[in-house]
Amino acid sequence: MSESEVTRWEYETLRPPRDETQKEAEDPKAELNQLGAEGWEFVETIDYEGGGTKYLVFKRPAQSGDSV
Repeated sequence: MSESEVTRWEYETLRPPRDETQKEAEDPKAELNQLGAEGWEFVETIDYEGGGTKYLVFKRPAQSGDSV
């Protein structure tokens, strides 16, 4: 596969909502739907060492001309 045929990716991260309790945390559905509408696909989470999610990681193919 030549270098021009390699898919290049760009990445986005989102911090999950946090609050005192789960009941008080805001639902991130609207922000997740916006990312999906922009072509972002959920890839994985980056977790804290002691547990809990620090970031949600998304990717999408880089647009030609974008520097990543």
